[in-house]
Amino acid sequence: MNPLRIGNFSGFYGDRFDALREMLTGGELDVLTGDYLAELTMLILARDRLKDPGAGYARTFLRQLEGALGLVQERGVRIVTNAGGLNPAGLAAHIGELAARLGIPLRVAHVEGDDLTADHPGALAAHAYLGGFGIAACLRAGADIVVTGRVTDAALVTGPAAAHFGWGPGEFDKLAGAVVAGHVLECGTQATGGNYAFFQEGDVRRPGFPLAEIHADGSSVITKHPGTGGFVDVGTVTAQLLYETGGARYAGPDVTARLDSVRLRQDGPDRVRIEGVRGEAPPPTLKVGLNRLGGIRNEVVFVLTGLGIEAKADLVKDQLAAELAKSPPAEVRWELVRTDRPDAGTEETASALLRLVVRDPDQKAVGRALSGAAIELALASYPGFHVLAPPGKGDPYGIFEDTYVPQGEVPHTAVLPDGRPVRVPPP
Repeated sequence: MNPLRIGNFSGFYGDRFDALREMLTGGELDVLTGDYLAELTMLILARDRLKDPGAGYARTFLRQLEGALGLVQERGVRIVTNAGGLNPAGLAAHIGELAARLGIPLRVAHVEGDDLTADHPGALAAHAYLGGFGIAACLRAGADIVVTGRVTDAALVTGPAAAHFGWGPGEFDKLAGAVVAGHVLECGTQATGGNYAFFQEGDVRRPGFPLAEIHADGSSVITKHPGTGGFVDVGTVTAQLLYETGGARYAGPDVTARLDSVRLRQDGPDRVRIEGVRGEAPPPTLKVGLNRLGGIRNEVVFVLTGLGIEAKADLVKDQLAAELAKSPPAEVRWELVRTDRPDAGTEETASALLRLVVRDPDQKAVGRALSGAAIELALASYPGFHVLAPPGKGDPYGIFEDTYVPQGEVPHTAVLPDGRPVRVPPP
């Protein structure tokens, strides 16, 4: 059986806008995946949904797709993305409307059941990290585009691989191989020289996005389209493989991948083969990411220029401590950043930055209380007093926590192109 060619066109919400079109036109592919969700992104989308209940998905993806939908059909490439965020059904509906408006007959499905917010009072968003078998069910039912909410990043690859090769939930070695390939692809150009410690070994001014050629036994080759920038070698793949991992066992909802079994070897220019991956049963629980608002954060950055930097910093700290004591914030943090240098040639290079950050559940404690106290020092503090920008009212900040629930308690559901919901059983 020919390998399944899976590419990536997004590693985060805000990644290269043109990457979807670049990947569709740059070479042969069977599936394209887009990863948009980080813990912070879920908070951003949750705040969007507070303003508009119909929001909660990555709007960028819909704009990217509008300019590339004809290519998707022409090339016969299936799209799998977690851009659905907090509202996969909403994004899937918009994609269907877009396809109808453009006269392009594509079948859209989505995966839901990850949203457990109702079970976690006080959370702005609470979502379980689902596996790939909901995606697989959608693809087996003929979907051209599959939209998910919160799934593991690697599930965007394990789902298509399981659907293509007919893998079942117990084929742990094969699934583990796909998890490893998915983990390498998930951050886009980090696998092709981006953010790489040894970036000088290749031209990384505009690295191409990666793709994986996945075989029926779970082994794979990581590469990129011909003629694109960046480079793929054992080093870039190793760096991404170790990214955000913490031990030999990489647990996920479909399988626990044994990272100590992974074998990498250069398989030609810009080609790295991954083989030997062993898998074990997944844990009986699913991780749930909880996002909540922690309160209001505000900051002011004082610019200290010339001599006596530390004495000037101490003066500002003493002056503001007395003012903030009238209504003390829950958290006060000072940081002196020594960007200055001796005998500097410009005012900027003779300056250090003193940053004050305050946090509190009550905006009054960190809003006007801080901005007023800081600006009133303008003519009554250290010589050369100025700040990078006037402090404002403060902004909300989020807190991410995680918890775990039994897999069987999460209603993992594939909503097929015909609208039929199919429950995905736990492994």
